Amino acid sequence: MLNRRHFLLSSALLCNIAVPALAAQTKRAAKAAAKTPPEPPEPSTPAQTPVGPVDTAARWALIIDYTTGATLLDKDADVPMTPSSMTKLMTAYIVYGLLKSGRLKLDQELPVSERAWRMGGSKMFVQIGTQVKVEDLIRGMIVQSGNDACIVLAEGISGSEEQFADLMNQKAKQLGLTQSHFVNATGWPAPGHVMSARDIATLARRIIQDFPEYYKYDSEKTFTYNNITQGNRNPLVQKGLADGLKTGHTDDGGYGLVASAERNGRRIIMVLNGMSSMHQRSEESERLLEWAFREFEDVTLFAAGDTIESVPVWLGVAPTVPLVGGRDLVVTMPRNWRSKAKITVSYQAPLRAPVMRGSPLGKLTVDGDGVPQMAVPLLAGADVPRLGLPGRAIAVLTHYVVGG
Repeated sequence: MLNRRHFLLSSALLCNIAVPALAAQTKRAAKAAAKTPPEPPEPSTPAQTPVGPVDTAARWALIIDYTTGATLLDKDADVPMTPSSMTKLMTAYIVYGLLKSGRLKLDQELPVSERAWRMGGSKMFVQIGTQVKVEDLIRGMIVQSGNDACIVLAEGISGSEEQFADLMNQKAKQLGLTQSHFVNATGWPAPGHVMSARDIATLARRIIQDFPEYYKYDSEKTFTYNNITQGNRNPLVQKGLADGLKTGHTDDGGYGLVASAERNGRRIIMVLNGMSSMHQRSEESERLLEWAFREFEDVTLFAAGDTIESVPVWLGVAPTVPLVGGRDLVVTMPRNWRSKAKITVSYQAPLRAPVMRGSPLGKLTVDGDGVPQMAVPLLAGADVPRLGLPGRAIAVLTHYVVGG
C-alpha cells in the first residue's frame, strides 16, 4: 500500500491532478508565502561628503583634491581592505625612487626567474632565462598589470620578493601609510596583506608629486611585449577621462580602481574598491569622477603677500601692521560656497609694539552649511619697532588729550 500510494502521488503530480491532502498542503504553503514577503537586500551605507550623503556601489571609497588634500567623499576610507593589484603602486614608487637616485636605470636589464615566469594572474609574459629592460617591466606592471613584471623587479632590487616586501613596509612607514601592510609586490591574495583607501590615495598623490617624469607611463593605453599587445586595464584611462593610475581585482577585495584626472588646472584622486564587476567599476568610477568635478572647485582665498587687514599698533613707529597669510591659501569648496560660507578674521587690537614680521597675530576662520570648516593662522606682514621715549610720550599725551 505504501508503494502504491507513493506511485499515485507521483502520478498525480506529473499529470497535474489534485490529490486532496496534497492540494490542501499546497494551498497552505502558497498562503503562507503570500503573507511573508521576501526580505529586502541590506541597503548599502552611503558615503559621506561635505554636501551630504552620496550613494555608491563601492564598499570602500575616497575622493580627495590633489592640491589641497581636502576629502570630497569618504566611505570607510581608513578601514584596512584587500588592495589587490593597487598594491603595485608601492612597487612602482620604490622603483621610481631608485631610478631618480641613479641606483637603477631604465635601460638596465633584470633576469627572469622561474618563479616570475610561473606567476599566475595578469601577466606581461616574460620568458624564463631572459633579461628584460626596467622600462619594459614598468610598462608591463602599470599598463598590463603584470604580476610577473613585479616579481622580476622585486627580485632584481632586493634579491627576493619577501625581502622586497620588507622594503615596501619600510617605505609605507616613511610615507605615513598607517593602515598598510605588504606581504608581496603584486597584491596576490595573502593573509595580512592590506591597505586602506586613504593610504592608496596618499601613495598615488606622492607618485604624481615626487615622480612626474615616470607618472607618464600610467596614461599609456596599450603596451606590446613578446609580440603580445595588451590594453590598459583602467577604464577611465581608456576613455581619456583620467591619466592614471591602477585597477585591481580579487575575490575578497572585489573590483577596485585608483584614478587621477585633471581638468582646467584642477586634479582629483579617487579610490574605489569592493565592486561586483568590471562593468560596475567602470560606470561607478566615471559617475563619481564627474560628480567630484561638478560639485567642487578650488578657490584662492588670498595670495601669500595679500594684506587681509591692517591692525592698529600702540606705541609703534607705524600706526598699523599688515595682517597676511604668509602663503597662498587655496581651499576646495562646494560650487555654491559663496552663498553659504562665512569668513571671519579675528585678532586682538591694538597690538603693543614692537611687532616682529611673521609673528602670529590672529586667524581667519571659514565655516558654513556644507562648507568644510577651517582655521588659518594670520601673521604680521612687517616689522613695527617700538617708538623711542619722546615719541611714546607724545603718543600717550595725544591719546589722553584727543581721546581714543
